[in-house]
Amino acid sequence: MTTAFDPLDLGGVRLPNRIVMAPMTRSRAYGPGLAPTDAAVRYYAQRASAGLIVTEGTQPSPVGQGYPDTPGLHSDEQIAAWRRVTDAVHAAGGRIFAQLMHTGRIGHPSLLPDGLVPVGASAVAAQGTVYTRDGPKEFVVPEELTEDGIRQTVADHAAAARNAITAGFDGVEVHAANGYLAHQFLAPNSNVRTDDWGGSPERRIRFAVELVTAVAGAIGADRTGLRVSPGNPLGDLHEPEPGPTYVALVQAIEAVGPAYLHLIENDDRALTLELRKRFSGALILNARTVGRPSGPEELALIEDGTADMLSYGALFLANPDLPRRLRAGGPFNTPDRATYYGGDERGYTDYPFLDAQDAEDGEDAEAAQDA
Repeated sequence: MTTAFDPLDLGGVRLPNRIVMAPMTRSRAYGPGLAPTDAAVRYYAQRASAGLIVTEGTQPSPVGQGYPDTPGLHSDEQIAAWRRVTDAVHAAGGRIFAQLMHTGRIGHPSLLPDGLVPVGASAVAAQGTVYTRDGPKEFVVPEELTEDGIRQTVADHAAAARNAITAGFDGVEVHAANGYLAHQFLAPNSNVRTDDWGGSPERRIRFAVELVTAVAGAIGADRTGLRVSPGNPLGDLHEPEPGPTYVALVQAIEAVGPAYLHLIENDDRALTLELRKRFSGALILNARTVGRPSGPEELALIEDGTADMLSYGALFLANPDLPRRLRAGGPFNTPDRATYYGGDERGYTDYPFLDAQDAEDGEDAEAAQDA
């Protein structure tokens, strides 16, 4: 029986286990030009025992930024800073992919340089607000991408993928989930186009397919992954019947042959199993749970063949040695939500490892006995 602690060959990259650190926005790119800092080097290196690390969402171009202090992969200084991260992760025995995340209409002009404005599949604003340095602001109507704009955005992703390899990453994950640009093309309420990029599921998937194709062409399909979240309402998206769209998407990328599909599961396990059946690469599953983060209970999804790998978000944020803790059944540090986004190293690099936790627990027990 295969377990989460067995190795896996992922496109020629040997993974020591099947536990994946999910991409998590941390908004701490305080280095020059939105580059990762020394703290980011420590943060990722601490978590190198993951079978695979996928970084926080990293914008492929200046207009792709949707939040303050998120890193990019489109400048020399960003590449150099990321190289320090990947070198540290590799020195600690880890493997790391960069996630390319263009936020599209999720953002605000005040977050963008040189008079840029957010872009989208269509000129349809998301309902809600985004955090800026001046506090929450209403989403604006995005500029609808023209055919040329679409082609440039695809080219930006390919260029950022090449930058990722230059920076030492083992591969790249294309983000087509959680309400951001590629997902905006997939969803019928944010993509109301009547040209070849909108309308039917086969046309709405075209942008995501082109991104995967371009990235795979730039760095190799075996170094390319895709993340999707069927039916996820984040970013004011509405996908009432996501099944046909995502089945068509998976069928289309089969010809490209990416190394993995990273699925954020909705409440339809049948769709998860259908996509797994139709995708010949590895399936990374971010399993749906209710009222708690994914934990040891989800390990059985590897054993029963539902997925090849499991990704953990909040639990990996708070437990840098998560594979060891999962194997032992705990204990687990509790994530501090107040420190998720921005701030200093508190809630970032200061969560204790299991050895440190054991020592602390032992000291507390001794103190109790002395008392």
